[in-house]
Amino acid sequence: MSLITNQPAKIGSYHEDDVLFLLKDLSDIQLEDSTLNRERKVQSGEHYSESLPVEYQPPKEYVELFWKTTEEYKKKVAFAIGVVAEQIYHLKGNRTILVSLARAGTPVGILLKRYLKSRFGVNLPHYSVSIIRDRGIDENAIGYILETHPEGKIQFVDGWTGKGAISHELTKACQNYRKRYGVVLDDTLAVIADPGHCTTLYGTREDFLIPSACLNSTVSGLVSRTVLNAQYIGKDDFHGAKYYRELLPNDVSNEYVDIITGEFSKISSMAEGVALKRMNDSVEAVFWGMEDVKRIQTDFGIENINFIKPGVGETTRVLLRRVPWKILMRDLSSPYVKHILMLAEEKGVEVVEYPNLNYLCCGLIKSVKGKSK
Repeated sequence: MSLITNQPAKIGSYHEDDVLFLLKDLSDIQLEDSTLNRERKVQSGEHYSESLPVEYQPPKEYVELFWKTTEEYKKKVAFAIGVVAEQIYHLKGNRTILVSLARAGTPVGILLKRYLKSRFGVNLPHYSVSIIRDRGIDENAIGYILETHPEGKIQFVDGWTGKGAISHELTKACQNYRKRYGVVLDDTLAVIADPGHCTTLYGTREDFLIPSACLNSTVSGLVSRTVLNAQYIGKDDFHGAKYYRELLPNDVSNEYVDIITGEFSKISSMAEGVALKRMNDSVEAVFWGMEDVKRIQTDFGIENINFIKPGVGETTRVLLRRVPWKILMRDLSSPYVKHILMLAEEKGVEVVEYPNLNYLCCGLIKSVKGKSK
């Protein structure tokens, strides 16, 4: 494999000691389209990674709810981070390289890095790279990491799992990388929450609200979703992303990770105990959530399985950046869905009680193919 000449992009509002983005800076390129027009193009065959949605800017009440949930669940998030971090360190030790899947994985990777530094005194490298459904992982970024850390052991990191599409994509990408370059990568995905039972390395399998799922770039270092558009990304380039500098006044990225970091000392001993017990248990990735998805597909006559987004995190994403059709809800009284109900009301989206879910809720994307702008 040839030497990679790309370098980490100086984008985003995070400190470089927290994360390095292996992305091409596309900040000066107009890639955004209206949510409806973009959805129409994607459903007509354009790949979602070729453009970006306009960043949703929430009302004051929604931002206040974000801060309220952060305060309520900061210890729960910190504990889940601790459980994952303890397992990672016992499995891979000082040779660990944290590789977040941009962008939801980035704040999680930062928190894992900070936990491991405070707990074990190690300052592990942490990179954020792009993986795109149906197009795979950024192999140029992986090549850069392996050349920079030849003795390292990559640990992939994301925020949560839905139905397991990215878990499957990562496994396929690692298999392809081995075929092309003879390098074996560990495809185990570390996440805070795994309600779909899609991985063996998780903090919890409860479908709970991770506050960073509530917002877009303003809680992810002001970095956009990743882009793979041949018009701007050459074969030797990293995948691309934009830095939304204009949103700096609204940025809460560093404040959020600081708040969760402040809880680590309170949960570390308990997290270690849970992690060690789990490592001795027989934990499997069985993708139980797909049972929900297939039943929903039948019950609601949905042609494309990608229109079904289960779990609190994925349902939130549907409301923030897609064209939602319906929201299915197992328990309308759950404190974890307050922000979803608020968004659904704001956008006029029907909420349907659907009690037989493994997940807490599920977002359904509206079919808009062929509709005018």
